[in-house]
Amino acid sequence: MGGFYKPRQKGSAWSYDPKRNGPYRISRSKIDLFVECPRCFYIDQVHGVMRPQGYPFNLNSAVDFLLKKEFDAHRAAGTPHPLMKAYGLDAVPLKHKDMELWREALKGGVEFLHEPTQLSVRGAVDDLWINSKGEIHVVDYKATSKDGEITLDAEWQGSYKRQMEIYQWILRRMGHKVSDTGYFVYCNGKTDREAFDAKLEFDIKIIPYDGNGEWIEDTVCRIKETLDGESIPESGKMCDYCAFLRARASVEK
Repeated sequence: MGGFYKPRQKGSAWSYDPKRNGPYRISRSKIDLFVECPRCFYIDQVHGVMRPQGYPFNLNSAVDFLLKKEFDAHRAAGTPHPLMKAYGLDAVPLKHKDMELWREALKGGVEFLHEPTQLSVRGAVDDLWINSKGEIHVVDYKATSKDGEITLDAEWQGSYKRQMEIYQWILRRMGHKVSDTGYFVYCNGKTDREAFDAKLEFDIKIIPYDGNGEWIEDTVCRIKETLDGESIPESGKMCDYCAFLRARASVEK
């Protein structure tokens, strides 16, 4: 009996075909996949074989949902959230007719067609704030539970930074005035309580990050070259998936 994994059909609407006319949509997460491993990216996009999917982080999704409800209340009122006041930020949640569209990938998200490559780069933001200068700040919600100070210093958090830089890049090309400074609203579950009492409490921290999207233009062009290539590219140096497959193949031989 076969396993549960079913690859997409090559040549389907969800895989890349260099002979097909018109724009091809590429998500923010797929750009990050390319940065991590061009080989996994190519096999995913051209041959329809995705990496195995992990289980959804429902607790993180719940935290995102509740944060959005809180900030939406202040968006409607045109007032700063108490966290913004606590951190002395010159900002309020952005009120815009397309806000819900931009936050839902299935509804469209934020999107920009890169004319030279005909790649339509897209993603969905968690939130956008605006300051008194009319500059938009990209905001991302994150949830974790760890001892010690929450920072952005871990190597694996590079994907978080790239995510924010891509959203800044897209919004600028959509014609918006975007600040280099984005914010991570980081929720850290407390583990030092004497009892659970069916309640999980969080410390919430706002971490500013100054994005630099200079890498994106060249990366989008390299993605197009890779998609149009006739051979599977080399693996990323730190790709655990490719390393596992090589090790398995060696054992099976």
